[in-house]
Amino acid sequence: MASALAQSRDSERSKTDSGSGRSGSPAVASAAVDYVLQPQDIIRVQVFQEEEINKQGEVNISSESTITLPLIGTISVAGLTVRQAEQKIRELYDRDYIVNPGVSVNVLKYSDRSVNVVGSIKNAGRVQFPPEKGLTILEAISLAGGHDRLADLKRVKLTRKNETIVVNVDDIVKGGAKDVALEVGDVVFVPERIL
Repeated sequence: MASALAQSRDSERSKTDSGSGRSGSPAVASAAVDYVLQPQDIIRVQVFQEEEINKQGEVNISSESTITLPLIGTISVAGLTVRQAEQKIRELYDRDYIVNPGVSVNVLKYSDRSVNVVGSIKNAGRVQFPPEKGLTILEAISLAGGHDRLADLKRVKLTRKNETIVVNVDDIVKGGAKDVALEVGDVVFVPERIL
């Protein structure tokens, strides 16, 4: 799991470093198109000057990471960023139906992406991922109101898919260790110090 966490951390770090929010800056535009589409996201697919296709409006991404579009039918967007999905849809329409189509994909509503932060935390409970960004263990604890005075940050437990590791968050705070990227459904438990 440690290597999986490391890979996840590096992947999320590259996403996190690309910007946040929704303004006109290049970093933000990059973050939006580099967002990896998730099951239950709601998107809008528009093909330039193709009103019949655009009538479909909102498109739900199924639990199998597929969408259904006019003419081309059901396609998989599993693991694709917004930019990659645009490219795939463009190629499918270009192959049989429309010469060099202009395609845009926009996320209208994000699926529920959260982790649980429990234990010696001021506001224990669910913490949502920021839109189009990753979330680290330190950020999750902060978003949950921070730890209380009895928290043992050296023995924080991260549980992912029935596997648990101990993370020394104290080292992360002091800059001695890299922050750990979280995945949807993770549970972060901050224990109390043994007095």
